[in-house]
Amino acid sequence: MKIMFICTGNICRSAMAEGMLRKMLQEEKIEAEICSCGIYAETGDEATYNAIDAMKDYDVNITSHKATNIRDSKIKEMDIILCATNSHKQNVLYLYPELKGKVYTMKEYASIDKDGQDLDIKDPWGYDLNVYKHCAKEIQECLEKIVEKLKNK
Repeated sequence: MKIMFICTGNICRSAMAEGMLRKMLQEEKIEAEICSCGIYAETGDEATYNAIDAMKDYDVNITSHKATNIRDSKIKEMDIILCATNSHKQNVLYLYPELKGKVYTMKEYASIDKDGQDLDIKDPWGYDLNVYKHCAKEIQECLEKIVEKLKNK
């Protein structure tokens, strides 16, 4: 199983989701390759200080995270592609139409807000640590449901 998270710069949401899911799957002893990228990422950028701090609440260390631009990623090899927002999902499908059926928002794949209203995890970039912590909690809620889904595959 190969899973990729996508956001804008790959230094906040997708970096946190990658670190968090990797830890959760290790605890469940589920084998998977987890990675992330950003549609407009500068390959090599580090995670933001607030993303790193927010992850400490989950005992997840993302200090060594390096951003990857979507064009430098292995997106075509992925089984599941989880985007932070519907806009990211549309961008991915525009760039890689052949991946249709593998691309979801995190909330969509986790079956959160099924009525399709708010499938986005808002970007915390530029905001304070509390906004990052709220974002991390949203990601965690999605990932808990996704891990259950993966356990039943």
